[in-house]
Amino acid sequence: MQVQSPGEKTGKILNREIQAKIGQQLRAVYNDVVDQGVPDRFADLLSRLDAEPNNQPSDKETQE
Repeated sequence: MQVQSPGEKTGKILNREIQAKIGQQLRAVYNDVVDQGVPDRFADLLSRLDAEPNNQPSDKETQE
């Protein structure tokens, strides 16, 4: 069984100019998200979870 790409299924393929524009727009959106950083409440939660000894995986869990 061969897997077809979306362009092969519809017969339509985006040209390089359109692909580049989509890439620019995606980067702009995701750069804004990355620049926002992690909210303090999430950073605090992660710190507390890392500090709890019960959250460490057992040897058995790490081997699976």
